[in-house]
Amino acid sequence: MSRGFRIARVAPVFVAGAVALTLLLSGCTSGSEGTAANSIGGPGGTTATPRTFERYVALGDSYTAAPLVPQLDAARGCFRSSENYPSLVAAAITVSAFVDRSCSAADTTNLARPQRTETARVRPQFASLTPATDLVTLGMGGNDFQVFATLITDCVSLRSQDPTGSPCRDAQRSGGRDRLSTSLERTERRVTAAIAGIEQRSPRAEVLVVGYPQLVPPSGTCPRLLPLADGDYAYARTVSRRLTGALKRAAETAGARYVDVWRASAGHDICADEPWINGQFTDFSTAAAYHPFAVEQAAVADLITAALTS
Repeated sequence: MSRGFRIARVAPVFVAGAVALTLLLSGCTSGSEGTAANSIGGPGGTTATPRTFERYVALGDSYTAAPLVPQLDAARGCFRSSENYPSLVAAAITVSAFVDRSCSAADTTNLARPQRTETARVRPQFASLTPATDLVTLGMGGNDFQVFATLITDCVSLRSQDPTGSPCRDAQRSGGRDRLSTSLERTERRVTAAIAGIEQRSPRAEVLVVGYPQLVPPSGTCPRLLPLADGDYAYARTVSRRLTGALKRAAETAGARYVDVWRASAGHDICADEPWINGQFTDFSTAAAYHPFAVEQAAVADLITAALTS
């Protein structure tokens, strides 16, 4: 996303004040790297023994990096949690080498091209892929074409114009088509190409495409936490669901496995009694605004670990 402060740009990258960020970083460590598709979802957890892997590389955006989920590693401006789902998966399986390349604000272009963060120029995420890499998780797509930034920045800003209407949905309609939905068609092609790029660089790798969780409730509103116009809740949910569908189809087309976080997160949206996703207020001790809490990262790790267990 391209707005907001600058650890990120809203969702799925986060917004915070520059002064607060400076204070936060004073306590951070320096950056470090730590067949037909089928869908993986539902409750996680397993008692069986996971397979053994030689090298696990995690690729992704801020929903993989999990900014502000304790403990935070500045990671050259990528703001990864040491308890994000890749780290939890690496701890749960047997793996000789683990590299987490996830970075807040990344989109699929940053797989093959460098990413400029607030503090550094970050190498392309593909740079960590090797022929020895035999496990890759890929979690990104929401930042492409400003989809999530539009929902969480533009749509929120339009609420004041028509609080009970659907000003964001109306603003996105052009020529009989919805601009965000149209952009998701391009995102699907990008993710499909990204999987092919992984397979080219790491032909032995098992590739898991990790979807996004539910942010918006299926009904009702919670403007204190998610300040959309009443009619835009359904619109934002539709766009978010179409994004997950685009990622799933990309996995199917490319022969990768899809981790269905959408299904697993039902009942845990921003408005829920037990949310997996933070609302509009950044909490420097738990999660960035509109980003996952630790409980969501643990749940995703359970889904992936279960899928890797023989």
